[in-house]
Amino acid sequence: MKKKVLFVFGTRPEAIKMAPLVHAFKAQSSLFKTVVCVTAQHRQMLDEVLELFKIKPDYDLNIMQDGQTLYHITASALCRMEKVLSDEKPDMVLVHGDTTTTFAAALAAFYQKIPVAHVEAGLRTYDRYQPFPEEANRMLTDALCDLYFAPTATSRAALLKENISREKIFITGNTVIDALHMALAKKKPVANVILKKLLASRVFGPAAPLVLVTSHRRENFGAPMENVFHALNDAARVHPAMTIVYPVHLNPRVQEPAHRILGHTANIVLLPPVNYTDLAAAMYRSSFVVTDSGGIQEEAPALGKPVLVLRAVTERPEAVKSGTVRLIGTNRKKVFDEVCRLIGDTRQYQRMAHAVNPYGDGKAAVRSVQAVAYYFKMRSKKPTEFRP
Repeated sequence: MKKKVLFVFGTRPEAIKMAPLVHAFKAQSSLFKTVVCVTAQHRQMLDEVLELFKIKPDYDLNIMQDGQTLYHITASALCRMEKVLSDEKPDMVLVHGDTTTTFAAALAAFYQKIPVAHVEAGLRTYDRYQPFPEEANRMLTDALCDLYFAPTATSRAALLKENISREKIFITGNTVIDALHMALAKKKPVANVILKKLLASRVFGPAAPLVLVTSHRRENFGAPMENVFHALNDAARVHPAMTIVYPVHLNPRVQEPAHRILGHTANIVLLPPVNYTDLAAAMYRSSFVVTDSGGIQEEAPALGKPVLVLRAVTERPEAVKSGTVRLIGTNRKKVFDEVCRLIGDTRQYQRMAHAVNPYGDGKAAVRSVQAVAYYFKMRSKKPTEFRP
C-alpha cells in the first residue's frame, strides 16, 4: 500500500535542497504518493526555484507580506498547515533545515501525531543566537521528529548527544550537492545580462581572480556588515585586476550599505539577486567565495572553490576541518587580510581548493527515499551511509 509523503518548505534555500527529494520520491510512485506544500515565506525567490526544477505545489499558503516578522511567519504557517494536514492526512511530513517554516510545519504535524522526517538534521553551532533564528529552529524541529537525515557523521554525533536513537538517524550526504549537479547539468544560459557579459568577456585566473560574495544574515546587519563591505572595497582597490561580483539581497538593510560602500568601485559588480543557475555559474567560474550563507559552504567545496565564511561560528564544521572553508568573522582587517592572502598565496589557495568535499556525492535524495521506505517496512535493508 502506498504511503503519502507531504513536503513542506517556504524559502529558496529549502526549495533548492528539497527539489532532488521531491523528484526522487515521485520516481518511486509505486511506493509513495508525493504532495508538495509551500508556505512562500519567500515569494519571488521561491518561485524561481520551483520553475527551475519543474515543481508545481499542491498547496501554496502564500504567507509572505511586506515587513513580515518572525511572529507572523510562525503563526501564519502553523495555523494554515492545520487544514492542509487535516485534508491530506499524510503518513509522513518532510521538512528541511532550519527555517521558521521548518519549525512551524514540524509543530503542526506533531499536533496531529503525524511522523516528521527532518532533512539536513543535526547541524549545530551550540549558540542559539548564531545563526538567528535558525539554530533554535533546527533544535526545536529535531525535538519533534521521528526520522533524521543527517548529512554527515558530525551531524549524527550531535543528534546522538541529544539522546536521539541511532536507529532513527541516517547519514545521507547533503541534497544541495544533488541540486547543484542537477542545475549545472541543465546548462541553462546565464540570465542576468551584466553577469552574462562579464563571464563571457573575461578569462579569470590567478592573475585576475573572480571573487563571488554573498552576505545577508541578520546577525551581520549594521556594523559587522559595513566592516565586511569596507574590507572588500579596500581589497578591490589594492588588487585592481580582481573582480568582485555580489548579488545583493533585497533586504533594505543589505541594499543600502552595499550600494553606499561598494557601489562606486570599478572592479566591484553589484547585481540584483540572481537565479540559482546564474549563482551556480558564477560559483563555477569564481576563484573563491566570500559568504555568510550556509548552503554555499557546502556547494562551493563541491566545485573545488575555497570559501571564506563571514561568521564567528558555523554549523558546518566539516569543511573547516577538511581545510576548504575558513571562518574569518567580520573584522575589517581580518576580512581584508584573508581575501588578499587567497589572492597572493598560491600554495594556500591550492591547499584549500583541493581539500576533500565532505558534504555529498549527489546521491543524498536516493538514500533518503530508501530510509523512508525502510522506516515504513517497505524495504528490509537500511540504506548505505554516505562517507566522504
